[in-house]
Amino acid sequence: MPEKDTQSAGKIKQAGIFNFKDLYSFVYDWLIDEGYDVAEKTYSEKVAGDSKDIDVVWESTKKVSDYFKYLIKLDWKILGMKSVEVQREGKKVKTNSGVIEIKFKAVLIKDYEGRWEDRPLWKFLRGVYDRYIIRSRIEQYEDKLISETDDLITQCKAYLSIEGKK
Repeated sequence: MPEKDTQSAGKIKQAGIFNFKDLYSFVYDWLIDEGYDVAEKTYSEKVAGDSKDIDVVWESTKKVSDYFKYLIKLDWKILGMKSVEVQREGKKVKTNSGVIEIKFKAVLIKDYEGRWEDRPLWKFLRGVYDRYIIRSRIEQYEDKLISETDDLITQCKAYLSIEGKK
């Protein structure tokens, strides 16, 4: 079984006006551009009157070597989303309002193919390999994963700030 180490977690939350479809596409495109494969594990909508609540869970993975893989998990929660019209440059534009929250979790997966799991001796040697032989490489991968996740969070915050001010 692969060993998973959670490196960082963060979240953004905003109440107000945003365009869910555009934000959804923006985050998806960012992950694809960075080399991640995105799998949507959950998508559910609950409609109550003219508003709806949406839950989405993404698991995006990126193979960085034969031994390491990055996983960025996104947990979207949109509460009370309604369609609204706003004035932008003298034109009416349809968008959304409500509360949006996205939780981010970054995980470094070691031995993702489970090659070192077949025999107890190999599992022991993997522990020695991780702790003493490639410790600096693990730290480099951890730093890179944290950096990529922080960049994604920053990009999402910037996008929501831009959307909210229009």
